[in-house]
Amino acid sequence: MKKIIKPKPKIQQKSNVEVINAALLNAVTPFGGIEFGRVISYIGENMIKIYTIISYPESVEIGWLAKFANIPQAVSVQCFIPCDNADLIGYLSRSITQNIGIAESTKEPIKRQRSLQAVEDAEKLMKQIDHNGETVGYMCNLIMAVGKDKNELAAVCRKVESAASVLRVKIRAFPCVQKEAFKSVSPFYGIEPEIEMMTKYNVPFSTFIGGMPFVSPGFSDRKGFYFARDSQGGLITLDIWTRGGDRTNSNMTILGGSGKGKSTALKSIVLSEYARGTKIICIDPESEFVEMCGKLGGDKIDLAGGSSGKINPLEIRPLPSETTQASFMAADGEDDAGMGAMALHFKTFEVFFKLYAPDLNEIQKAILKEMLEQLYAKFNITWDTDVTNLKREDFPTFKDLHGLLKEKLDETEKNDELEYLSVIIRELAYGSDSFLWNGHTTINPKSGFICLDTHALKDCSPSIKAAQYYNALGWAWEQMSRNRNEKILLVADEAHLLCDPNTPQSLIFLRNVAKRARKYMAALIVVSQSIQDFLNDAVKIYTQAVVDLSAYKIFMGCNGLELHIITETYRLREAEHDRLESEIRGQGVMFAGNKRLFIDVHAPDWKFEYMGNAGGI
Repeated sequence: MKKIIKPKPKIQQKSNVEVINAALLNAVTPFGGIEFGRVISYIGENMIKIYTIISYPESVEIGWLAKFANIPQAVSVQCFIPCDNADLIGYLSRSITQNIGIAESTKEPIKRQRSLQAVEDAEKLMKQIDHNGETVGYMCNLIMAVGKDKNELAAVCRKVESAASVLRVKIRAFPCVQKEAFKSVSPFYGIEPEIEMMTKYNVPFSTFIGGMPFVSPGFSDRKGFYFARDSQGGLITLDIWTRGGDRTNSNMTILGGSGKGKSTALKSIVLSEYARGTKIICIDPESEFVEMCGKLGGDKIDLAGGSSGKINPLEIRPLPSETTQASFMAADGEDDAGMGAMALHFKTFEVFFKLYAPDLNEIQKAILKEMLEQLYAKFNITWDTDVTNLKREDFPTFKDLHGLLKEKLDETEKNDELEYLSVIIRELAYGSDSFLWNGHTTINPKSGFICLDTHALKDCSPSIKAAQYYNALGWAWEQMSRNRNEKILLVADEAHLLCDPNTPQSLIFLRNVAKRARKYMAALIVVSQSIQDFLNDAVKIYTQAVVDLSAYKIFMGCNGLELHIITETYRLREAEHDRLESEIRGQGVMFAGNKRLFIDVHAPDWKFEYMGNAGGI
């Protein structure tokens, strides 16, 4: 039989006569009263169904109860009742002895497994109590679903049950005690004894506190910039320059399929860092940053032959401030600690020329080095020269090198090796490639935003593209390592274009920059559209190191083989795999050190005004 219960009205005592406050009674009494059923109850015009958690997983994450607390039209209540530690230790000891006996005597494998698991859980809890002195008690968790009709209530109940499934907890509705359950949920009652006996579960106080909803949402470095929201709507604010603990550098890798929001995420980060005073250098193969660069008053430099974008490969760059550094630009990765600027330059130039003319044999390479040494001597540059005081015009160009080779040919008998080198260098000095590399360096950026546009190189041969990318990366590293106190962010967009296993030198450079950037106020962001190209076996030895060395990793939507590769490589959990497989634009998974977050990238309107239309925004 259903019973309607109305709250008792507030009674004022006056001359021993009870006076009913009708206004208060009308305000607090639900329209239609309260009607309790077996499982579903009616509170005024609303229907409710109250659940309790009856079984918990072996371990839970911080903020685990937030999945219930953030469900619309659901009320979540947590209660903690401290108890005597000594009594609980005695109970746990008896439970361990009992379960060990069951495990040793039973012949059923499943029963034995459950008994042993109970022993392990009890021993772990005893250690927390006895060794660490942690407070323990009984935790009760109630969830009330609310709906205006059966369909709406059913929809809320499905969300509650789905959240329970994700958390790996078991829930059930209260049968026949909905009145007591409602009083326990209500703010004007404590937990009812009957409900407490049905729902309480022994836990350490840290487990209860760690489940509180306000513990979980969001990720904040306390300073930095707003980047995205997590799966529960919490704000994610980043300061990539925060170093320490599990974040030892400021590097970031962004991987994901085409059209899944990589460009929005990348440009949002770049804009935020630029606003904070960080110097930005973008290597831009698809001209995606050109419009942004113009709106910010930056320097757009055309590295495909433009008058403002020439980097002289024969210019010796000063050593970074770290005087005992190793040559991270050398292709073989050997230790070159203590090298002078010219000696280090010979190594980098050798890699540049190997990319440009991969068919050179060892004799031709040796002759080229000899010619270079003589050429620098003509310009009064030796192994011990301090190049920091030299101007750009003080260095030779490919015309000068070609002239020296012609002189040698005129002075000696026929020499096939010299003649071959002369033909190659002539193309650099006077031919079609002279627009790229012959002449003194003309890059002279004055702003804090530098866009190295390489879009026009797309139709060039692979050897020219590889050599120019390497040349540009070398110039970028000079900027990054010049001043230890200047924050500089190097963005290598569309990095899959560098993933040529036949010319891995640029990838080797990126890997070694990722290693060394942490010693300066510098950071590297690598973005790849094709995960499969970026992590395939032919280049994985270089590219995976770039990803693994990044303190921040962002994976956006993908499917098929690409999803399989990234799942296996980074051991994605089932929920993380499903999120990437859904391929919802702007959603992904972010690793910040050891912390994993679901992200939904949001950029404010003012950022979109600067981003432009390139990149699928």
